[in-house]
Amino acid sequence: MAFVKVLKNKAYFKRFQVRRRRRREGKTDFRARRKMVQQDKNKFNNKKYRLIVRVTNRKVICQIAYATIRGDMVVCSAMSTELTKFGVPVGHTNYAAAYCTGLLIARRVLKKYGLDETFKGKEEIDGEDYHIEDEEGDKRPFKCILDLGLQTTSAGCKLWGALKGAVDGGLHIPHSNKNFPGFKAAEEKGAEAEYDAEAHKERIFGGHVKDYMESMAEEDPTKYEAHFAKFIAADIDCEKLEDMYTDAHAKIRENPDGATVAKKDIKHTRTDANLKSSDGTEHVRHVKLTLQQRKDKVAGKIQRAQDALMAEE
Repeated sequence: MAFVKVLKNKAYFKRFQVRRRRRREGKTDFRARRKMVQQDKNKFNNKKYRLIVRVTNRKVICQIAYATIRGDMVVCSAMSTELTKFGVPVGHTNYAAAYCTGLLIARRVLKKYGLDETFKGKEEIDGEDYHIEDEEGDKRPFKCILDLGLQTTSAGCKLWGALKGAVDGGLHIPHSNKNFPGFKAAEEKGAEAEYDAEAHKERIFGGHVKDYMESMAEEDPTKYEAHFAKFIAADIDCEKLEDMYTDAHAKIRENPDGATVAKKDIKHTRTDANLKSSDGTEHVRHVKLTLQQRKDKVAGKIQRAQDALMAEE
């Protein structure tokens, strides 16, 4: 029999250390996170803010957070589902919605810290490259770094739309335009790269969605009615998309918190587990038992079981 070297021996298993839970689940790259959140020694205990962007199947989520020993502390957050309050009831996962969400969180966090009047960002949206640190003033801009996690980043994807919206909204985020739509790398060594701002502007205002809607309406009307059913129900066609996003940008800059919903003056009356409301509705809310009540309940079950056993004998 050939000699087989034992690679995983007793010493290996004695020293084996289980990976962290989020590493085992494939949710966090701790090596990249450590490099992202670590602070310089001469800036000890200063907050290092991150713009966290995540895209799900239904919405775009943006957060401004900083790391502490207790965990991440979220300063401000915004979701694309909130765009309904600003006149965008549908299409909450496309590039234009990601841009609006980035713009929303930028204006919201600047308003929270009283910097919204000092740093208004780029009010004319034309897709051109823009950096807030170029402006000189008494106050320094709100700086944060982009955190995309383990998401795949390709040139022109919707993640960069959220970044562009936050930058145009007035946040200082170090970046370059090489991943934005409309950027074309140099074909030859020594040549200059090209950046088409108009192509990027078209994406910001949903031009790609407009073209897709037009082509599908012509080629397959049945599929168009099924695919864009929510657009049709909201009375939004391809010609109204640009105006819809333009109005949404203006509303976000005017009031990033959105219109507040008036509270309903409803009073509730509770009798044991039954809850009656002044609007005529009734609900059942189970009451949590106290420790003594639980003990009495268990003692009653035991007593009934003993009585049943004695009756059988």
